[in-house]
Amino acid sequence: MAPTSRIRACNDRPVDVSGELVLYWMIAARRAHHSFALDRAVEHAAARRLPLVVLEPLRVGYRWASDRLHRFVIDGMADNERYFADTPALYYPYVEPAADAGKGLFETIAARAAVVVTDDFPAFFLPRMIEVAAARSPVLVEAVDGNGLYPMRDADRVFTTAASFRRHLQKHLRDHLAARPKAAPFAGVERSPRVALPAAITKRWPRASGALLAGDPAALAALPIDHTVAVAPVRGGAGAAEETLQSFLDDRLARYAEERNDPDADAASRLSPYLHFGHISAHEVFERLMDRAGWSEDKLAAKAHGSREGWWNAGEAEDAFLDELVTWRELGFNMCALRDDYDRFETLPAFALQTLREHESDPRPVVYSLAELTAAATHDEVWNAAQRELVREGRIHNYLRMLWGKKVLEWSRTPEEALAILIELNNRYALDGRDPNSYSGIFWIFGRYDRAWGPERPIFGKVRYMSSESTSKKLRMRAYLARHAR
Repeated sequence: MAPTSRIRACNDRPVDVSGELVLYWMIAARRAHHSFALDRAVEHAAARRLPLVVLEPLRVGYRWASDRLHRFVIDGMADNERYFADTPALYYPYVEPAADAGKGLFETIAARAAVVVTDDFPAFFLPRMIEVAAARSPVLVEAVDGNGLYPMRDADRVFTTAASFRRHLQKHLRDHLAARPKAAPFAGVERSPRVALPAAITKRWPRASGALLAGDPAALAALPIDHTVAVAPVRGGAGAAEETLQSFLDDRLARYAEERNDPDADAASRLSPYLHFGHISAHEVFERLMDRAGWSEDKLAAKAHGSREGWWNAGEAEDAFLDELVTWRELGFNMCALRDDYDRFETLPAFALQTLREHESDPRPVVYSLAELTAAATHDEVWNAAQRELVREGRIHNYLRMLWGKKVLEWSRTPEEALAILIELNNRYALDGRDPNSYSGIFWIFGRYDRAWGPERPIFGKVRYMSSESTSKKLRMRAYLARHAR
């Protein structure tokens, strides 16, 4: 059962006792297990003895829609079709063939439903989409938060530092650790004949074609999306997510604490795209990690001290990874859930706004245009390598992403222009862009979640400074630079 703290009523409509089905509108937790939203939908269907319809739609008109993002989501649809085939639910994947072609699909199915369940995701266009759909639905729409270990709307304020949020988690997270989404959400659910959607629906809004789900390039090329952003060299979907998690646990976790910042070591988890698109849940990652470590809740420290070490007590590598997976990742969800303006320059802390304004007219060593930055045509080969990795692979090594952002601040006419460039580059090319966690990373460049630093420098003022020279001395990156050479 999904905890009540994770369930949000999005309208004041009733449950329709005469409804023919339960609709799960899958828009963020794009997976068939370890999902509180799916658990809630199954719960409704079982309680009312109604069939469950799982609608997973994909628009073409969203900003930055491209071959890269579409292919990754559609890979997940192909996996979901296989997973749901062995369940009582009817899975219906829909990919818009043209802008606005999907209009009316949600409302038409919702009109036949007793209740609608969807995913509560606080960033990009999803909050507004949920709001509009809930207003048009004739029945109750519930949004369910399955984003992290801590229910994102349980916090009573927006946290301004990782340390303060970490201390809050250490006080309150223990109460939520026992609540886990189900690995087998349909286990014990009585099988009944699947509902068939009326021909009027399937003809007007046909399910995604077999060719598209199978990865046919021609089928993808026929969609009106950005074809200049190529498909990434990694597959999307729950299957690929599971393989990535397993390879991390087997091959990279032991090196994570000491080597994750070294580009040549390749010790990162590589899970962020799968977490972003909901192909794997933070709960499943946590469960697999802790089971492997032989961890139990009695190892938790008794006192909340806010330190990165000495609270989980699962092991050095495990504790380091959990600080990223739980503290830093969920800090971003805290901001996006409680502030609609999370992506606005004006939300930076006061010290950052003041110091950046004071140094806004400082001479820049060089100013690059968006086109030059996109093409990795700068004088800085470390930065160029990071940008090429982003354009080619849809990711930037975690440490170099910070340097990448700091240099754009240094090379832009104003801090606001730098922010716009970083959001554009990250959200267009990164598989994990458009996410609360990626907004955290971008805004950290400008001082969010940070403090004032000295000495005061041109352009940056008291905002933390980074240079390619010091990064090159600190990190091992010879192989990385060779891999991402021009």
